[in-house]
Amino acid sequence: MGLGGIHIWHLLILLVIVMMVFGTKRLGSLGSDLGNAIKGFRGAMNDDKDKNKEPEKVANDLKGDAHARETAETDTHKNS
Repeated sequence: MGLGGIHIWHLLILLVIVMMVFGTKRLGSLGSDLGNAIKGFRGAMNDDKDKNKEPEKVANDLKGDAHARETAETDTHKNS
């Protein structure tokens, strides 16, 4: 019962070897650095999504401005 011939015992032995080579302090800092990198990546992806939504908002604002100008022109003609 494993993933492609890799059993839980293989993973445990590999984990022990990695801990012996790198040490627990270095692995802890590596984990926090990896977490910060993932947070930064997610933040950049969310910023990119916000930038993609912004042109739609600008287009809607422009439509609203055009409608306001048309209304102002119509009111001007009525008052003349």
